[in-house]
Amino acid sequence: MRPNAVKLASTSELCLTLTNMPCSKLWEINHKPTRTTTQTRRNQQRLNVIMKVAVACPDDSTDHQFTFGSNVGTLKDEVWISTQPKVDHGETPKSSNWAISLCDILEKKTMSWALGNDTCEKEECYLLSDNYAPVEEMAPTTDLPVIGKIPACMNGMFARNGPNPKFKPLGGYHWFDGDGMIHGLKIKDGKATYVARYVQTAKLQQEERYGASKFFKVGDLKGIPGYFVIALQLLRNALGVLDCSKGYGTGNTSLVFHNKKLLALHEQDKPYNIKVSEDGDLHTIGLEDFEQKLEHPFTAHPKIDPITGEMFLFTYQFVAPHLIYRVVSKDGIAGEPVPITMPSPVLMHDFAISENYACFMDLPLVLNPMGLATGEFVFKFDPSKETRLGLLPRYATSGSQIRWFKIPPCSVTHTVNAWEEGDEVILTCCRKDDIDLNPEQVFKKERAWSLGVRLYEFRMNLKTGIVKHSQLSNLCTEYPRINPEYTGRKTCFAYCAIFDETDKITGVVKYDLRKESSSAKSRELKAGVFEYGTGRVGGEAIFVPRNSGMDGPEDDGYLISFVHDEINETSEVIIIDAKTMDPEPVAVVKLPRRVPHGFHAHFVSEEQLRQQA
Repeated sequence: MRPNAVKLASTSELCLTLTNMPCSKLWEINHKPTRTTTQTRRNQQRLNVIMKVAVACPDDSTDHQFTFGSNVGTLKDEVWISTQPKVDHGETPKSSNWAISLCDILEKKTMSWALGNDTCEKEECYLLSDNYAPVEEMAPTTDLPVIGKIPACMNGMFARNGPNPKFKPLGGYHWFDGDGMIHGLKIKDGKATYVARYVQTAKLQQEERYGASKFFKVGDLKGIPGYFVIALQLLRNALGVLDCSKGYGTGNTSLVFHNKKLLALHEQDKPYNIKVSEDGDLHTIGLEDFEQKLEHPFTAHPKIDPITGEMFLFTYQFVAPHLIYRVVSKDGIAGEPVPITMPSPVLMHDFAISENYACFMDLPLVLNPMGLATGEFVFKFDPSKETRLGLLPRYATSGSQIRWFKIPPCSVTHTVNAWEEGDEVILTCCRKDDIDLNPEQVFKKERAWSLGVRLYEFRMNLKTGIVKHSQLSNLCTEYPRINPEYTGRKTCFAYCAIFDETDKITGVVKYDLRKESSSAKSRELKAGVFEYGTGRVGGEAIFVPRNSGMDGPEDDGYLISFVHDEINETSEVIIIDAKTMDPEPVAVVKLPRRVPHGFHAHFVSEEQLRQQA
């Protein structure tokens, strides 16, 4: 018997995609067993492992017919399938064992000395416990219990991205740090299938090779040790221990579907193309660089114009010009980058588009690498910095075309939408007075990230340059969503997650943005609330329209979200009538295990799934 190989007795347990290599009589296949065993888990290490099929052709053999998925062909004699991965994730490169050991010793000793007890090694970080704790991957689980009836318009895939660290951090940990895991619910004719898969990033694949966390984390970038972890990553890269050339993002933040591709996003990396298979499984195809035209990271919140089909995106960066904007056609052709000069680098997580403009936010959440020397975190809210909103023509060819509007210091993590009315461009968003992203091992209510977030409106007058602003609600709300058919156009309704003082989502609120202003400082636009119930915590609720287009009522559709029961430690998906906000859900899908808290979700329609490249 060949070493590291098994004889193929049956093809029924394997899903294979073959690429013929006639010269060497070898075929490369993606090996994804439908039944996961301890051995296959160890061999695969959650990767699409490249295997080889070797075909022996003795003179006295007879032809044998075989079927691999949709591929049918004729082979002679025996078929052998290697169980050896293309990259052996259980071993490190022999040529650099000394370098690996040196870097590991430097890391462990220095982190222990620098951080003392303030590490994930010494104490349990709250962002790694309870329902923040990571879970294992799960292959598609079918025929889940459904209470009620799932609407026909929800045939497709509901997917939510979020941090799920594969390896325990040695130093600090921030919620931004976890490896991306997509939890998906594929719906077809009232039946549901659940799946959970890692986004197979370059970072994750390299760390799986070593069986430990190796890349630096946002949670490490505080104080003097922050300089050390940056230097250590540079050393590992220089010695060949790590390869940073393919990016080191986690793919953990959000998802978008454009040009027949589902993309997993992280704002410090390029997107990863994710394929949804017929059985509901999720497969990482690889980095999407738009035919090598994308040479910079990609925002986690691009905007798709529902009328033109174009995708609008940006990235922020440490080096000048600090902001880059570009447009991708509906056919996936990336336009030329438009550099925008900024006085200093800022953390710009989101932006918005109207019919004619892209709206950027130059806010006082600054990138603060020099502050590490005095014990500060790499992201710092600096109220002394000038705060501005910028309007750039959608198809601008130069950053000099942007127009800036001064506003009072504030923090905006997510926008709702933007549109134009006469001489004004209106931006709705979730705003708070300031923000503290400093990583903590123990949760502190007074430093909750969602504390003080309110629905807000800015009205920029293109003639006078004056900005009017007002609070629209007294609820603590974030993770805003709208009917996506109205992106960049006037919106009547918005839906936001309701947060409590512990940063947990207790429900979803519907806002009616048509309500008139009152004489009060703020006005309450709340039009309906759905509460998840005692001990139940939700996620971002996605709006799924009953019908595509803008012909019917804007709010005619459904909201869908993951919900976790902290008392019973179970999770489910609930579907809510977005028009009535009835307290009884339209349907509830019981899940086979808990789903951890996460970030942003997306719904891919059945039609889009059929269009996948």
